[in-house]
Amino acid sequence: MTDTALPEALADIRDDFLALEQSDRLQLLLEFSQELPELPERYADHPDLLERVVECQSPVFLFVEVDEDRVVRVFLTAPRESPTTRGFASILAQGLAGLTVEQVLAVPSDFPLEIGLTEAVSPLRLRGMIGMLGRIQRQVKEKSAAL
Repeated sequence: MTDTALPEALADIRDDFLALEQSDRLQLLLEFSQELPELPERYADHPDLLERVVECQSPVFLFVEVDEDRVVRVFLTAPRESPTTRGFASILAQGLAGLTVEQVLAVPSDFPLEIGLTEAVSPLRLRGMIGMLGRIQRQVKEKSAAL
């Protein structure tokens, strides 16, 4: 499956999920949950800098950086006791890492629906991931406009 609007890392993640049987997709999501990078100290020590993703039932927080070269870095935190949500956060953190502003903004808002988990997780959880992506894209717009 190829999609010109989808950056390579996200396309690879999507294809990994779609290559699996439905029953194995949740296991892959749980593996992603164990790979969510820890927050850098500059954010771990200042939770007031992070934005709460209210679309998620679990307490998920994020922060986006855009450097002078318009490269995006995404930081997310989600509790270990919420592995599904944490897995979604990890997918976005890994899939958006190092992309340009334009690439992040071009990611379709319904990307979370494209990874084949609509039967494995609740619509509420998918809405949470869509909320994470929307908030990331909004922060990218705001921060890139300030450059």
